[in-house]
Amino acid sequence: MKPYERFYEIDKDFRNPYARDRDRIIHSGSFRKLEYKTQVFLNHEGDFFRTRLTHSIEVSQIARSITAQLGLEESLSEAIALAHDLGHTPFGHVGGDTLDECLKADGFNNGFEHNFQSFRVVTKLEKRYKAFDGLNLTFATLEGILKHSYPYKKPFIPKEIEMQFDLEKHPSYEAMIVDRADEIAYMSHDIDDGVNSGLITFEDLRESELACEILAKVEAEGIGSDETEMFRYRFSSHLINHLVYSLLDYSTQRIKDKEDMPIGFDKTLETKIKKLKKLLFNKMYQHKNIVRKMYAGQQAVKSLYSALMDEEKMLPSFYYQQLQKRPKHRVVADYIASMSDRYAINFYNELHGKL
Repeated sequence: MKPYERFYEIDKDFRNPYARDRDRIIHSGSFRKLEYKTQVFLNHEGDFFRTRLTHSIEVSQIARSITAQLGLEESLSEAIALAHDLGHTPFGHVGGDTLDECLKADGFNNGFEHNFQSFRVVTKLEKRYKAFDGLNLTFATLEGILKHSYPYKKPFIPKEIEMQFDLEKHPSYEAMIVDRADEIAYMSHDIDDGVNSGLITFEDLRESELACEILAKVEAEGIGSDETEMFRYRFSSHLINHLVYSLLDYSTQRIKDKEDMPIGFDKTLETKIKKLKKLLFNKMYQHKNIVRKMYAGQQAVKSLYSALMDEEKMLPSFYYQQLQKRPKHRVVADYIASMSDRYAINFYNELHGKL
């Protein structure tokens, strides 16, 4: 048996295999923890702001809509979308980057990468069966999680996994759709959260040609002030619709023609998207209020990593038992990556006082 084949077949199940994958992901502990993991804002900063959980749900909704319109397998795209961020650390990307730095500084060159960690979560770290680790997902779902972002071949992926999933080849169309749905979702909801928080304004966004086009559509509805919740909602709605329809226009014929990398946008729109993302990075993601919170999170991850490497007996029993079959640095990284923002902050405070 190959390492990532299904372990057994189920004789009776009203669901198709990908719907079964989706349900196993939704019922996993790692999925529930996404509720308290940072998207842009720390979870405790307000109930309105997106978390990794709401982000994953929004990605799933967009991916399902696109997949249905293209006549592909909705449940497969839904399963990949719901699982794509399971490997994220607390404190967003900065948490993962910090954990990667900690590991490499200690000589562990493979470091940490959240996409591969998502794959590890569903194949190694979730424990639902006595005989084997993982959620027992189908090959297509695992491939979609592993190849969530291009390029697929990365130096830290073990050879046996690379050989089985052939990282030189593209994954399913559904997996490619999830990658672009992720981009559509985070651009739209980060703008919504950013404007709501006061970190960025619609006037700032007028520096982006794409944002100006969407603002013109909202303003044509005669809603009024751009400070209202309705204006923000209509902006997000128009942006998502514009990007989804543009993706469908670009991709439909390319799929029929079996083009390489058929899912995406035309070059003009790709350029506009890149410029909008750059604007968001400079104006919002690098805003002092965000940087301060992320710096605090960075210090927490460094401290927790150092403390757990010094004293592994602080690990919960599940992770402590993993030391019998995995290197300590990998077990410590797995444990930190599994933490919610709230749990990581409380653990840090227990060790050092108020964060």
